[in-house]
Amino acid sequence: MMKTKLILFILSPWFVSSRSTCSILLLLAPWFVSPRTTYRILSPCFVSPRTKLSIQTFVLMPWFVSPRTKNFKLLALAFFLFFYVPNTNAQQKQSVSQTEMESIYQEVKTPFKYGLVMVPKDNEHKMDCPTIFRKGKFWYMTYLIYSGRGYETWLAKSKDLLNWENLGKQLSFGDNGNWDDNQKAGYNALTSTKWGGNYQLSKYDGKYWMSYFGGKEKGYETEPLSIGIAYTTQNPWFAHEWPRIAKPVLTSADADVRWWENRNKLFKSSIIEDKERLTGHRFAMYYNAVGDSLKDNKKTRWYERIGMAVSDDMINWKRFQKDPIVHHPVGITGDGVIQKIGKNYVMFYFGAFWEDRKGAFNRFAASKDLVNWTDWNGENLIQSSEKYDELYAHKSFVLKHKGIVYHFYCAVNKKDQRGIAVATSKDLGKSKVNFVGE
Repeated sequence: MMKTKLILFILSPWFVSSRSTCSILLLLAPWFVSPRTTYRILSPCFVSPRTKLSIQTFVLMPWFVSPRTKNFKLLALAFFLFFYVPNTNAQQKQSVSQTEMESIYQEVKTPFKYGLVMVPKDNEHKMDCPTIFRKGKFWYMTYLIYSGRGYETWLAKSKDLLNWENLGKQLSFGDNGNWDDNQKAGYNALTSTKWGGNYQLSKYDGKYWMSYFGGKEKGYETEPLSIGIAYTTQNPWFAHEWPRIAKPVLTSADADVRWWENRNKLFKSSIIEDKERLTGHRFAMYYNAVGDSLKDNKKTRWYERIGMAVSDDMINWKRFQKDPIVHHPVGITGDGVIQKIGKNYVMFYFGAFWEDRKGAFNRFAASKDLVNWTDWNGENLIQSSEKYDELYAHKSFVLKHKGIVYHFYCAVNKKDQRGIAVATSKDLGKSKVNFVGE
């Protein structure tokens, strides 16, 4: 009997997942092997909701700890089942094959630049960062306006994805001494990720949600910038001011801040629902931030990379993993937006100032599990080629509707005029919209 106790005491830590909150079981493990314990009742306690134990081990375990068991071969079998029986919930690193990556590229490429679809009415304002969703027969675009003071979030409407009208503001400046008075750059959350799907917004807890980066200082992306959460119980396709959670949910001052986001600037965030719980949580946020590349190396402190955070209630967020999930040695990797194409998740993102590429451009990466990403190594999806985007062509929102792919992006000319442009997979002609004075 003592031998049985000893073996089970040694093995018991393995029965508790490393992610389990029930670590107290490790201390109590010797008591579970007492001859007086009712094992059939207590044995499920060994199985944490996040444990990697297979169902076979769970079912058989009561028999392995019975005080009447003397066949230690069964203990060996339990050990084998625990370590070697595959677990479908355990995350396995899988890269996306080059063949799949090429197929994705062929599916999403948009060789025909239609041109500008949204521009400011003057040279003092700049448009940026389109996010598209649909309601009924209309399309809606959440986008940013920079005015010199900072960013505000606006809404526009279209019937055909080419002709847009402004509807008004959604996140506006404040003068109340809040942490986000002068910067509110918003992005709709929980948009359908199905490629060629309905692109509708989903509710959670009776609300529509929006993440944004905010700041109290005036100017162009003046630090510190943090990530906040806004929500509304009203229809998001009507322009109105969205209420906001009082404090940011992620900042560079957090105790668990990572090395790649420690320089006081957290930027665009994109939130999706992880319906398959691939991350172990209901919601996943992808965001880019500025951080150190090398210790005390000031030249690298403006580099941006994309990392993750997770949540189960849209309000309380925790960082996921220690390192960024999509990044490059030099320059910016940012503004990731997720779509699911076939069996692969595709992240459309922009790069800028890389070692081997000039300017700013749009690219993609793909993943099987939302965590491990394979970067596309071929041609850019969007790059500067026209007068209206000759300085930068970057910051994607890509969708497919009625067999046509629309790639919306921020176009910047050499006068630093900024607007929203679109490229398509089919030639739809040329836009007549131009920047002021052009």
